[in-house]
Amino acid sequence: MRIIDMHCDTLIEGWRHPERSFVDGDTSINLKLLKENDSLVQFFAMYLSRQEMATMDPYDILKGIYAYYTKVMEDNRDAIKPVFSVQDIEKNREAGILSAFLTVEDGVFIDGKMERVEEVYDMGVRLLTLLWGYENSVGYPCSDDPEIHQKGLKPFGIEVVERMNELGMIIDVSHMSEGGFYDVAKYSKKPFVASHSCARALCNNKRNLTDDQLKTLGNTGGMVGINFECSFLKQGSEHATIEQIIQHLAYMKNKAGIEAIGFGSDFDGIDDNGELVNYSGFSRLLAEMEKTFTYDEIDKICSLNALRVIKDVIGK
Repeated sequence: MRIIDMHCDTLIEGWRHPERSFVDGDTSINLKLLKENDSLVQFFAMYLSRQEMATMDPYDILKGIYAYYTKVMEDNRDAIKPVFSVQDIEKNREAGILSAFLTVEDGVFIDGKMERVEEVYDMGVRLLTLLWGYENSVGYPCSDDPEIHQKGLKPFGIEVVERMNELGMIIDVSHMSEGGFYDVAKYSKKPFVASHSCARALCNNKRNLTDDQLKTLGNTGGMVGINFECSFLKQGSEHATIEQIIQHLAYMKNKAGIEAIGFGSDFDGIDDNGELVNYSGFSRLLAEMEKTFTYDEIDKICSLNALRVIKDVIGK
């Protein structure tokens, strides 16, 4: 099985600590781990952290992380290459080269300027997580406050959704308010994703998706990538377990459908990887999944579902 993981925060860790090796450093994801554990595509997020925003403009943070990304891609071009479509992924696979899919986590950098959406598209970004933990020009984050949680997209946010559809960029609703989620479902003409989220019914965390949200993703041709963060998997859990992950996958299969689930590990963005330890844990996870899912179902979860969404949104 070849794996598509729809979310990690490895880039910001590398940008913060350039002394770490992208090849075999101590991050949860590196080239050695990806190659040895059957990666097909790794989605690399340019995460715009509030830690840096204390002293930097988010637009400058994005540019800094992007410079780091382009450098490591160039330095390791014989092992990994950026991809912008399913065609690119297939070309890399045939050549025995890993694929990197560039994303942005938090639309705060847009700041009401549509040209910035177009600029990151030109930089190679093909997925944008519209929100993180704070309000921005697009909309509102998920919240324990019911009033905030039901707020929808701002008028400019609707325009962003429409422009992303036109460009061929995947809309990611992870971290978004429930009202915003349903506005994306209403206004997007293409499938959208929750790249790193879990099921609310199994763990009552504001970041997780309700049964109806899961059904909506399935009905609109989108998908959810399961997050390995323990606080999203089980309330009170101190570390993620393979059993917890499989429970969420099975539940989300029941609510959204087998063609609407995948992986969104959040490696290098979570404090404790639990039983998985790092990217190498995928092999143990897949072995245990064989007790719950068929071979064809695992193939869909690992890569086929994500490949379909990429093709449906990008068009090739």
